[in-house]
Amino acid sequence: MDFSWITGDLLIGKTPLVEDYNLLRDLGVQLVINMRFEKRLAPDPHKPPLDLLWLRTFDNPILVIPIRKLMQGTRAALDAIGRGDKVYAHCAQGVHRSVAMGAVILIGQGYSPEDAMALIKSRRATADPDIFYIRGRILRFARQWQAELNR
Repeated sequence: MDFSWITGDLLIGKTPLVEDYNLLRDLGVQLVINMRFEKRLAPDPHKPPLDLLWLRTFDNPILVIPIRKLMQGTRAALDAIGRGDKVYAHCAQGVHRSVAMGAVILIGQGYSPEDAMALIKSRRATADPDIFYIRGRILRFARQWQAELNR
């Protein structure tokens, strides 16, 4: 399983298989955020099951990740982390969409967008938050998140 620890409560990587669920559980993960449009994860057959949040998005500069989906994932992740759980964000390769989700979760925890992106790049060599359409989404999320906090 290809993943990277970003913080003590956030992991980013590739799409897990059902047989990876036990490893995720052993690592303390309770919430798995799936950023892939085309691939729904198989339900977790264990009791209690992992929480699987499917936020269908594309890795495409024309069909950018909707901010509302980043907000939904961030809120779910902050709730899970607040309960003491860990969060695993994934996409096909763990390079763009999962990195965007990881960055916005960090922003939700108080990181600046630049610090969030730098931390992810330092912990996951394949991460590419600097590609224009991912960076733009992260920065726009940060502005909207701050605006909501200021209300």
